[in-house]
This record gives sequence, C-alpha cells and structure tokens, in this order.
Amino acid sequence: MTAKPRERSAARLAAVQALYQHEMENTPQAQLLDEFHRHRLGAQIDEDQYAEAEVTFFDDVVKGVLARRDEIDDLLASKLAQGWSLTRLDRTMLQILRAGAWELMARADVPTGSAISEYLDVAHAFFDAREAKFVNGVLDAVGKQVR
Repeated sequence: MTAKPRERSAARLAAVQALYQHEMENTPQAQLLDEFHRHRLGAQIDEDQYAEAEVTFFDDVVKGVLARRDEIDDLLASKLAQGWSLTRLDRTMLQILRAGAWELMARADVPTGSAISEYLDVAHAFFDAREAKFVNGVLDAVGKQVR
C-alpha cells in the first residue's frame, strides 16, 4: 500500500515538530516517537485535527536525522553564507534544514525537487517568503552536492 502524498507531507511536518521538541527538551528518541505515534499523528487535540501521516516515513526522518545529526550539521554549515553558523539560525528553521538535508542524503527514492518543495511548504507554515527562499537555497545547494 502506498501512502498518499498528503500523508507524507504530514509526516514531514510532524518530523520537524518532533525534532524541534528533541532539540528543546532533549526528549529521548523512543519516548519522542511513542508520544507522536500515540498523541499527535492523526489525533485531535483541542479543536485541531492533526492530519494522518505516513508513520514509517515519519520514523525514518526522525531516526535518520538524530543518527546523522553531526554529519548533517557539517554539511549545512558548509552551505551557509560566510559569517553565518547554525547557532544563529532559528531552532525551527534548523530542524527544517536538517530534515530536508537528511532526506536528500538518504532517500534517493524521493526526487530532489519534490523533497525541496515539500520542505519549502513546511517552511511556509512557520516563516515568511524570505525565510522560505533561504530554505530553498540551502537545500538546493545540499541537493547538488549529495545527489
């Protein structure tokens, strides 16, 4: 059974949220995945209905980013303008870039343009057009190097 594109988009957004939670609270990976599986993916919280997400893809992104974070961060840092560092980036922005970079590095089954476009959509959920252009530029540079 193949996942619907919307379910994969929801998985990417949820993965960025989970990575943000891990960054801010240092939630252990197993606990983080369990919490998202039980309470976030496809759940209704207050008045918000969370979209159904492709759980295996969500897990793959979260586990992949956490396992290769240093490698991903080195790659991302090499793509930033001179004088910029990852520590200057907004924490949400950093998680979007980490997830996008990991997908470009590890998921050759996902076309480069699709991966970048999906993380641009995630960026638009949190930021204005200027920041989304930044995500596009960094992930485009990552894609050119790793693919």
